[in-house]
Amino acid sequence: METKYGFHLMDITEFGDWLAAQHVSRVIKLIQNHHTYLPDYTHFTGSNHFERLKSMKNYHMVTNNWSNIAQTLTTFPDGKVAVCRPLNDVPIGIKGHNSRGICIEHFGNFDIGKDIPSSAHADTIIKLNAMLCHKFSLPADTDHIVYHHWYDLNNGLRLNGKGSTKSCPGTAFFGGNKVENANATFIPLIQAELTAMGGRPAGVTVSAPVKSTESGIVMASKVNVRKGAGTNFPVVSVLSAGSIVDIFESSPGWLRIGTNNEWVSDKLVIRVAKARVAANKLNIRSGPGPEFSALGSLSKDSEVMIYEKKGEWNRIDINEKWVAAKFLSAF
Repeated sequence: METKYGFHLMDITEFGDWLAAQHVSRVIKLIQNHHTYLPDYTHFTGSNHFERLKSMKNYHMVTNNWSNIAQTLTTFPDGKVAVCRPLNDVPIGIKGHNSRGICIEHFGNFDIGKDIPSSAHADTIIKLNAMLCHKFSLPADTDHIVYHHWYDLNNGLRLNGKGSTKSCPGTAFFGGNKVENANATFIPLIQAELTAMGGRPAGVTVSAPVKSTESGIVMASKVNVRKGAGTNFPVVSVLSAGSIVDIFESSPGWLRIGTNNEWVSDKLVIRVAKARVAANKLNIRSGPGPEFSALGSLSKDSEVMIYEKKGEWNRIDINEKWVAAKFLSAF
């Protein structure tokens, strides 16, 4: 592993070992796949990984006025992987879907007629998605492995390519950027990789998840996760603002957010209830009532968080996104 400018660069085998050792306190439900578009393959020399990363970070922070580089991870044409920000940090990838996401930028322009992933790059992309599925106990499907193209840029709703979109991660990315393309080519490759791993990558222990009925949203810019309910306990990790955590237990002034005795101050976390969509299709509206405009819909068994209740309606987002409460079932 090489480290420079705050980035960690490694091959995919090293990344598997690194990932296994990471302690991640926030809830991860979404693996986002993006392409950089610019820079593309013509900007890669085979040895300028850190310079390209530094340039991207500078653009994101200076031009876009973001707090950090957007992506969690970057993959390169030679198959290397760079860790760009801590896994506990909320990335800047898909509007409205970052708090529970890992954002991956694949270096290159994978639109039709542009870059074709090298064999080393394609192999790393597949293995990286598979390793992340294992780490966070996610099924390899298009509900959890997603493309930026499927989300509307203005309202953040998943419209599967309709509305205002980018082509990201490319119109030729593993056969295309549509949901049906991913299901036909990309997802089966990841599923095959998971099978080849024998059920888990090296060092990753998969156990049955312990379910919680309540979640929380980190509101402070940085929150220490401690190995006990008190400031006298050592810090084991740090969460960034917007991180979503599961809540398993409370003690005066403290919340247990992990199954391995991890605690945070309850003053820095807003509690929200969790629920599932019970209807086959549930409309999302811009206010608490059927008279408000429709913003999209949710499918059956989609997981939502309830931020506010108003009569027979529940707000399921920090922004004004409401659904009828009667079509939700508690965990």
